[in-house]
Amino acid sequence: MAGEPAYVTSLEEVAWGLALIAVTIVIHGFGTTLAILATRGWSNPTQPERLFLSLVLIIGLAQFLVVLHLVEVAVWALFFFWKDCFSTLSLNYYVALLDYTTLGSEYNLPGRWRLLEGMIAICGLLTFAWTTSVMMGVIQQVQDDRVHRRLIDRSGQASKAERGIP
Repeated sequence: MAGEPAYVTSLEEVAWGLALIAVTIVIHGFGTTLAILATRGWSNPTQPERLFLSLVLIIGLAQFLVVLHLVEVAVWALFFFWKDCFSTLSLNYYVALLDYTTLGSEYNLPGRWRLLEGMIAICGLLTFAWTTSVMMGVIQQVQDDRVHRRLIDRSGQASKAERGIP
């Protein structure tokens, strides 16, 4: 259309976008693995129910995962800052965060890096889906343990198999 600036996607832009996505995925993989390991074995269905502690676990997990996403956004923001997209690190972080969450921003990256706005959104969608699966896995385990405890309470005693006895 007339009046629109010319934009040409460059191989360099695509390569940097793929590299940033890879770094983000690696960080997310380490972080979610740490989160899963930290929550594994925390709950024991043969122990008395600890509803408050279960909520603390879920809230703590959610907060950890939010911080993990904020660290991942920092990777993109540092790249934007390095490439002089905006004058302050804070503004680079703000734009990266809004694009990562797919909200979008009133600020646009310079034309040379415009494609990264979409690539960071794709990256955010992938990592948020991953985070959701981690949260659901932990919440499912907590709920399964609660159901198991109630079955034990109703029967008075768990079967040998339920108690882990061969």
